[in-house]
Amino acid sequence: MKYSKKVMNRKELMSMGFSESYLMRAFSTPNQTFAWRDNPANRTSPIMFDTDGFEEWRIRDCNMQERARTMRTTVA
Repeated sequence: MKYSKKVMNRKELMSMGFSESYLMRAFSTPNQTFAWRDNPANRTSPIMFDTDGFEEWRIRDCNMQERARTMRTTVA
């Protein structure tokens, strides 16, 4: 997927079609390094995403979900 900028905030990604819950799940994933608050001291600070890292995470997440679906359907 192509992104218009290297670093985008959550609202910009939502305007591209990502849901808020999906972006928050990506942000709260343990050990992720692609999303951060602009000012960590402020709870309402915008969440910024490095689009290269986010895209890698998104692809890994899609593959993991596909494997989980496959595993669930093969268990008798």
